[in-house]
Amino acid sequence: MIVVTGATGGLGGATVEHLLHRMPADQIAVSVRDAAKAKHFADRGVRVRQGSYEEPTALRDSFAGAEQVLVVSGNDPSADMISLHRNAVEAAVGAGVQRIVYTSQQGAVPGNPYLPSEFHIATEALLAESGVAWTALRNGAYGPLDQVLGPWSQTGGIVQPEDGPVPYTDRDDIAEATAALLAGDRAVDGPANLTAPTAITFDDLARITSGLTGRTVKRVVVDDEQWVADQIASGVPEQMARLILTWHQAGRAGYFSETGPLLGELLGREPRSAAERLAAQIRM
Repeated sequence: MIVVTGATGGLGGATVEHLLHRMPADQIAVSVRDAAKAKHFADRGVRVRQGSYEEPTALRDSFAGAEQVLVVSGNDPSADMISLHRNAVEAAVGAGVQRIVYTSQQGAVPGNPYLPSEFHIATEALLAESGVAWTALRNGAYGPLDQVLGPWSQTGGIVQPEDGPVPYTDRDDIAEATAALLAGDRAVDGPANLTAPTAITFDDLARITSGLTGRTVKRVVVDDEQWVADQIASGVPEQMARLILTWHQAGRAGYFSETGPLLGELLGREPRSAAERLAAQIRM
């Protein structure tokens, strides 16, 4: 049996959907904070169990009988994510799980200025010390491209700080590949990049959007502090703006430039490119 945490969220929920195409529903369980929000899975035969990273005992019980657990990383910047992930790892070990699969982040290496890297690095260390087989899927950036690029379609410009190459990756591709790994016979040990095959820059994206729309989309580089000030003026809390700035700083330092073939291998096809995703978005 496979237990998926965070199944009422975007990545976890999509992974369960893909698992349902690969294995019987009664071999899938979800560990969720609010079982009512997972009723759509229960109605299809998925085992729904109450468990959250804040409740170690309930979490261990929710993992009972699992051969594998997918630990979807938390994303609350105000929470002690290392302690919460420690609870998840210890609960899996206590439940006798044979393998823990963790949704990590590309570039989870010392020195990366992107702040969430710290808890991903620490969680991978917890996994390495757990005594259980483990996989850390270092997922490429999979947020909506509009969030990354800003309102380029209205302004005609990608106005962002200096950047670097990033393999912008489709979230559903990551979910499908994660399900393929969980339900398949292939074992991946330790950390592995799960990214689109090509890393591109905002300059590349400006050319892509220009070609797709038939109008010139300019790439405008903004000073870091000016960008933060502009974000605050538009209503973004300063703490969040500075968090996002560390992502841009990591990109320009090359921490997100590395790619790998694993995503395409698990999918059995070419992953969706940023150009394909933008084209689909423009057609909507």
